This record gives sequence, structure tokens and C-alpha cells, in this order.
Amino acid sequence: MAADKTQGWSGDSFDRYKEYRYLVGVNVIGFVYSGFQACCSAYYLATGNHVISSPLRYFFDFFMDQASNVHILAYLIMSASSSSATRVDDWVSNWGKDEFTEMAAASISISFLAFFAFAFNSLICGYSLCIRDSS
Repeated sequence: MAADKTQGWSGDSFDRYKEYRYLVGVNVIGFVYSGFQACCSAYYLATGNHVISSPLRYFFDFFMDQASNVHILAYLIMSASSSSATRVDDWVSNWGKDEFTEMAAASISISFLAFFAFAFNSLICGYSLCIRDSS
């Protein structure tokens, strides 16, 4: 979405529209959070140890995934994607399709996929808390 700029007469850019800025901002936050989770997983795979000790790790993961971040990020991503999709639909109905709207639609589709990834992550985290080893 950040690369979506046209050189034509309209000179449109994603940063001219608050819906698109919202979409980019929320996706950056989701990317940073996911990067943190990926680093923790890579650390575990490399060393065999978790960043947080075993008894607290399940509750920390549950709190970070279920209680706050993933749910909030998932709702924010869905909200940002929906508002951006509305802007694209308005643009297409008024002026027709062009390269700008096609790039925006592709970015919105990827954002919806990110929502489903966060939702799936919530399910996995809840499941891992329920079946955790009590040792």
C-alpha cells in the first residue's frame, strides 16, 4: 500500500487518504508484533529454551495472544481493511479502475489474509494453553 502512488494527472498516493494511512499503520503494528513472536520462536528452535520460563510462558502467551494483542490487532486489521475497501469501491464507482485502485485492492486483500492469520493464531494459543504439560 505504501508503494501505491501514481504519476498521472491525479498524482494520487496512499498518504492522501486517511483510510489507507490507517491500513498501513495497523499492518505495521501487526508486523512488529508478529516479528517479535517469530524471534521468540526462532530463539526456541535455535537453543531449545523459551525466552520466558515454562510455567509463566503459557499464561504470557495467552495474555499476549488472546487477551489483548491478537484480538485487538485482528479487529483493527479488519476495521482498516473494511474502511480501505470502501474507499476503493467509492473510487472505482466514481472514476473507474486504474493502477492505483488495483494496487490498493491487492493490499487490502493481503490485509484480510493477515486478519485470518491472527485469528488462527488465537485459536492455536488457546489450544496450547488448554493442553499444556503440567510438569
